[in-house]
Amino acid sequence: MWFAGGAFRASTSTGSGLITTAAAFVRHFSRSRAENLRKINPKVSFPEANSIARDLYDVVKQHGPLTIPNTWVQAKEFGVNGLMSKTHMKIMLKWMRGRRMLKLFPNQVGSTKKFLLCTLPEDAEVTQFRESSAVRLQHRKPSIKRKKQKK
Repeated sequence: MWFAGGAFRASTSTGSGLITTAAAFVRHFSRSRAENLRKINPKVSFPEANSIARDLYDVVKQHGPLTIPNTWVQAKEFGVNGLMSKTHMKIMLKWMRGRRMLKLFPNQVGSTKKFLLCTLPEDAEVTQFRESSAVRLQHRKPSIKRKKQKK
């Protein structure tokens, strides 16, 4: 196996080598994977990508949490220069998420999910929107015994 090369070998003097390597593995695998910015190619020069990103950021900031199709409609109305197509806008949005300019969060609507873009998750309007649109789940079911006792 890949970890058989001495990763779980206990040290001979104290015996704590097993605990520290196991903790290191847990710590390593519990982290979320970062976006690889080198693989995201914005398909334009860097200064042009920054200006497009600023314009898209302003669109999302002004119009609140938006889905990707709504972002495309708003970007066309706003007149964002430099976007070639909807696919190019999606690449730019992914590039912006990798640079921590935007946040993408799911919104559960019945049995489907809608993914919404927002600028700052700590923004008061965004947290209010997320709380109001969240589906309230019932954690405890009423017990049958209680119903029988009430009758």
